[in-house]
Amino acid sequence: MYIPGLPQLFLIAATAVGVSIAKPANLAPHASTFTNPILWEDYPDLDVFRVGDVFYYSSSTFAFSPGAPVLKSYDLVNWTPVSHSIPTLNFGNKYNLNSATDRAYVKGVWASTLRYRESNDMFYWLGCIENSKTYIWTSSGSGAGKSNGEVPPENWNWKPSGTINTCYYDCGLLIDTDDTMYVAYGNTKIQVAQLSKDGTSQVKSQQVYTPPDNTYIEGSRMYKINNTYYILVTHPASAEYVLKSKSPFGPYERKTLVDSIAGPLPNAGYSHQGGIVDTKDGKWYYVAFMDSYPSGRIPVAAPLTWTSDGWPQLVTDSNKAWRTTYPVPVQTSKTVPPPTGVDRFEGKELSHEWEWNHNPDTTKWTLLPNGGGLELQTATVTNDLFTARNTLTHRIIGPKSHGTFRLDISSMRDGDRAGAVLFRDIAAYIGIHKSSSAAQIVMVDHLSLSSTWSTNSTGTIAATGPTLPADAKEVYLRIQADITPAFSGTTVKRTATFWYSIDGNRWTQVGGGFQLSNDWTFFTGYRYGIFNFATKGFGGKVIVRSFEMELV
Repeated sequence: MYIPGLPQLFLIAATAVGVSIAKPANLAPHASTFTNPILWEDYPDLDVFRVGDVFYYSSSTFAFSPGAPVLKSYDLVNWTPVSHSIPTLNFGNKYNLNSATDRAYVKGVWASTLRYRESNDMFYWLGCIENSKTYIWTSSGSGAGKSNGEVPPENWNWKPSGTINTCYYDCGLLIDTDDTMYVAYGNTKIQVAQLSKDGTSQVKSQQVYTPPDNTYIEGSRMYKINNTYYILVTHPASAEYVLKSKSPFGPYERKTLVDSIAGPLPNAGYSHQGGIVDTKDGKWYYVAFMDSYPSGRIPVAAPLTWTSDGWPQLVTDSNKAWRTTYPVPVQTSKTVPPPTGVDRFEGKELSHEWEWNHNPDTTKWTLLPNGGGLELQTATVTNDLFTARNTLTHRIIGPKSHGTFRLDISSMRDGDRAGAVLFRDIAAYIGIHKSSSAAQIVMVDHLSLSSTWSTNSTGTIAATGPTLPADAKEVYLRIQADITPAFSGTTVKRTATFWYSIDGNRWTQVGGGFQLSNDWTFFTGYRYGIFNFATKGFGGKVIVRSFEMELV
C-alpha cells in the first residue's frame, strides 16, 4: 500500500453513527473520537497545513477587517484564532466603508493561501482581490521552525510585501523540497506559476490542466508527497478532485476524491473545497467545508487512506457516506481556548475572534485601560447600519447559541443608535435609540442589502421595550440564534430572538422571532455584532463592558 510517510496502511476502526446534531465543544485531552463539524463557525475556503506540532488554518473574510484569520490546533479538531494575515485591508478606498456607494460588500478576501517557509522562518499569504492582481503579505521572524511550530502572539509580524499583476484565482501555495515556490490557481483552466526566490514576483506561469469534460473546477491546493505533485480542485458545492503528476507543470491525471456523498449534517450541503494535511506520525486527513446556511460554511474532517499507485481515498461508512464521528487525529495534552466564554476587552488589542465590518476608523474606538472595556465613539452620521463604520462582528457558534453584550449607554447623545445586531445582508438588531434625553429600547428588523449589495432597506421598528430613565447607565442586550442548516429555497426557516436585561439576570424578549436567510449569495454566515452610529451629529459614545457567547 502507498502511504506517504508510512510503510503500512493506517486502519480506521470508527463505526458509522446517525445524523443527530451534536453540540460542538472543545474535546477533553485524550478523547478518542471527535464529532463533525470540527468547529461550528463560519470559516470557509480553508487552507490547512502543519508546522511541527501545530496545525494552521487560513480562511476567507471578504470585506471584514482584519482579514484572512489564522487559526491553530494541536489535534486537527480543536481550533482557536491566533492572528490575521491582513491587519488592514489594503485593497482600495472602498474597504474603508466611506458611503452608501463606496463600499466593498462581498469583495475582498476570497479563497487564498497560507504557508510557512522554513528556510527564512516566514509565513506567506497570497490572494487575488476582485479578480485583478494578487496581494502578498508576509510574517517574518516567527520562530515557528525552532519551536515545533509555535508562534508567540508578539511574533506575528504581518507586513504587505508586494503585488503580482496576475490574478491567482483560488490559489494554493507549495514550497517545494528544494525551496522553490509554486502557486496553483485558476478556474477550469488550472495553471501553475513559479515564483521568484523571495516569493514576491512571478518567474513563469503555465497552464497544466483543463478538464476533458469541461467540468467547472476551482479552489486549487498544491502539495508534494513522495516526489509526486498533487493539486486538489473542487467542483463547487459537491465534489473534490485530485490531480497528480511527477512534475509541477504536468501533465496531470485526475481522479475523484468525493462527489456528492452524504453527510455529516442533515439539511447541509456536500463537504468539498478543502485540503489535505499529515500528522507527525504520517497519517493523512482531508479537511473541507459544508455549505450550511444560515451558519455559513463550516469545517469538517476525515481520515484518508492511499491506493498502491498513490491516490488518496476518503474513509467513509458502509453506505459510502461521510461519517459523523472519527478517531481523534492526534492524542495530545496540549489545548486551545474554547470558542465560548466571556470577553471583557482587556489588554492592548482585540482578540482575533473579532472582525470589523470593513476597515474601522481607528480614531473612533479604543480599549480602555485596566479592563475598562471597548469604547465605541460614533464614527458615521447616517440612518443606515450598512453604511455605519466600526460595527464589530463575531462569528456565531452553532447549532444554537446566544451572544450577550453588556453596554454602558450613559454617554449616548440625541439621535445616536447603538445595539447588538444579527449581521448579514438580511439583518435585525436590538438596541437603544436615543432621542433628546430618552433612551428607547427597540427591536429593528428587515435591514437588507440588494442583490448588488446596495442598501435595500434600513429596517423597521418591529417592537419597542421600555424607555429607560435619563440617568440609565448599563443595559444587557442578547441575541439568541438558531443557525442549524436549512437548505436555501425550502420552507424550513431558522429564527433568532432578541432580549434585554437591566441587571443581567432577568430577561425580557422584545419582538417576535426573526427569520434568518438561508441564501448563500452573501457567502458569509450570520454574525453577532455591536454598533454605535449617529443620525444627527458626532460626540456620543458607548462602552462595551463584555461579550459572552454560550451554547444553548
